[in-house]
Amino acid sequence: MSMFESSLLCSMAVVIAVTTLSAVAQSPNLGESLSAQDIAQVDYFVQPDGQGLPVGSGNAKTGAGLYQVHCLACHGTAGEQGINDRLAGGHGSIDTDSPVKTVGSYWPYATTVFDYLRRAMPYTAPGSLSADEIYALTAYLLFINGIVEEGQTLNAGNLPLVSMPNAENFVWAVAAD
Repeated sequence: MSMFESSLLCSMAVVIAVTTLSAVAQSPNLGESLSAQDIAQVDYFVQPDGQGLPVGSGNAKTGAGLYQVHCLACHGTAGEQGINDRLAGGHGSIDTDSPVKTVGSYWPYATTVFDYLRRAMPYTAPGSLSADEIYALTAYLLFINGIVEEGQTLNAGNLPLVSMPNAENFVWAVAAD
């Protein structure tokens, strides 16, 4: 190979290497940057003791109307017979051969219901409900499961105190300090 050919090959290798490295360093231009406000909308965690619950309140009477608008199509009338998971009933079935896992029969903490609704519902627009609307829907789900009274107003102060029927059947994998 001549000196000219060697130089040409070496130059081509350098050009290919530089072009490849610059292409790798560039963004694929997917998505968009998040603002602090965008992050704040999803950067939360509600613990069983209520830590992380936002200010707000709601009751089952208000929640019933919200359920009709946001939940009925998927979960059916009063949380039963919908195309998606059943939300009500199943009491006493967990220890049977055919357990029915619903908010009232299975979930260990009322705060978990709130947290799930806040993060994932409604299915078509997760994160779109206000804290008051989520408290009201949580109250409605607890009401149709016979856990709270229809007129009881739930908020950050009393939601963690709601006693769920299956709470005693959950065991922490890590011992509390």
